[in-house]
Amino acid sequence: MNIWAKMMTALRGGINEAGEAIVDTQALRILDQEVREATDELEQSRDGLAAILARQKLAEEKAASLKKQIGEYEGYATQALEKGDDALALEVAQKIADLENQLQTENDAAAGFADSAKDLRSAIKQAESNIKRIKQQIDTVKAKESVQKAQTAVAERHSGSNSKMRTAMDSLERIKEKQALKDAQIKAAAEMSREKGDDSLQTKLEEAGIAPTGKKAQEVLDRLKKK
Repeated sequence: MNIWAKMMTALRGGINEAGEAIVDTQALRILDQEVREATDELEQSRDGLAAILARQKLAEEKAASLKKQIGEYEGYATQALEKGDDALALEVAQKIADLENQLQTENDAAAGFADSAKDLRSAIKQAESNIKRIKQQIDTVKAKESVQKAQTAVAERHSGSNSKMRTAMDSLERIKEKQALKDAQIKAAAEMSREKGDDSLQTKLEEAGIAPTGKKAQEVLDRLKKK
């Protein structure tokens, strides 16, 4: 692989890492949005279930009404037969057949609505469980992220404190060195001052004839002449 190919590979890797970093940064926000959308869809599913149950109830009520009508017309057909009016009995029988067809339709509709409601209930229950689990995981991740941020802040502060402490210790050592140097200078000055003071006192004593003076050249010459 030549240098340009390596550079392009590295560039693509950097772009991917940057993209992943952006996604990771927005991960919780994306999850929150997805949970909100899933919750909205769940509410819509609940509304749909309510509508299906309402239709099922209406179909069942209509079927019950049709059964009642069929019973009434069966009574009419029986009475017509008792009176020997076969034509009327046949007409009533046709009405009963129509009602029975309608009843079958309503029963089928009610059964279909019942099956749909059952399936939708199961889906809603599963969705509720999924959303609850995801929310718990998000809460756990958020809590852990908060703890890690706090730990990072403490670690950084501690690291900064150590750095500041080292700087302070270095400054303290420099101050101590300066003080030691100053002490040495003061001691040296004091010694020089004492030495100077002793010379001055010796001179005064010699001039007063109290302390012996050093021998002078003339005295040495006079002594030699006497020999």
